[in-house]
Amino acid sequence: MYEAQLLAERFEEDRFHLRAVAYRMLGSSTEAEDAVQEAWLRLARADTSDVANFGGWLTTVVGRVCLDMLRTRKVRNEQPLEIEHLPDPVITSEAATDPEHEALLADSVGSALLVVLESLSPAERLAFVLHDMFALPYEQIAPLIDRTPQTAKKLASQARRRVQGGVPGPDADHARRRRVVDAFLTAARGGDFGELLRLLDPDVVLRADAGAAMQVIRGAAAVAGQAETFQRMATRCTTHAALVDGGPGLVNTLDGHLFSIIGFTVIDDRISAIDILSDPERLAHLDLTAVLGGR
Repeated sequence: MYEAQLLAERFEEDRFHLRAVAYRMLGSSTEAEDAVQEAWLRLARADTSDVANFGGWLTTVVGRVCLDMLRTRKVRNEQPLEIEHLPDPVITSEAATDPEHEALLADSVGSALLVVLESLSPAERLAFVLHDMFALPYEQIAPLIDRTPQTAKKLASQARRRVQGGVPGPDADHARRRRVVDAFLTAARGGDFGELLRLLDPDVVLRADAGAAMQVIRGAAAVAGQAETFQRMATRCTTHAALVDGGPGLVNTLDGHLFSIIGFTVIDDRISAIDILSDPERLAHLDLTAVLGGR
């Protein structure tokens, strides 16, 4: 009993790290929790007496669980390279000083990267996430995908090139990015098409996930053309400034209930991406206490 208690305590010490691994592999907070729970069940059944690096061993267990989940997901998906839903966002208060929140933000990958990760094969994603994000050596990654370390390195390199080509770097000045988002909100409230157009990058992409098929709108004119929808949202909802995946965003409530979460990518003082999550079922699983208080 004492050994079981020690094992449980040791697992809890690594839970935050394991959840971070699973989240980056799966892009879903709910699935990440399921993967971590499955890792605990496997740990409880395993003989760990000869495990020298407990944290590394747990990381590989979670990686294997996630790989199985990704492969199952791909089998069900007739078009495996098309993302069907936005990844669950990481939401924190802009004034957050909690060490766990700071660690999560420092390690945040953002929706843009998670969208690119969704386009990778399960093996590429595993190799890239475990090596580039969590510094796991290829020798430990290779057995998980039944490949040699050299092949695992090649898969990670392929994934890295696709990530670097598909994920723009946002402006570093958060206050400056927030001013752009605030200007967008003001223009939305006023239904100001011209101002919306000015604030949008010509190649802006809007992704709206309400739970059914995700809607994707590309181009400044087309996105600004949603001015009426933006105005309705901005005037009906109460907006709360928040960090969404480490960048400026909005948490919107309607009659005291969570209505939507919007994340913005701002590059060179223009909005290059807008991600809107309004799926009630997924919103219900997000912990927004830090942003909304006791609501």
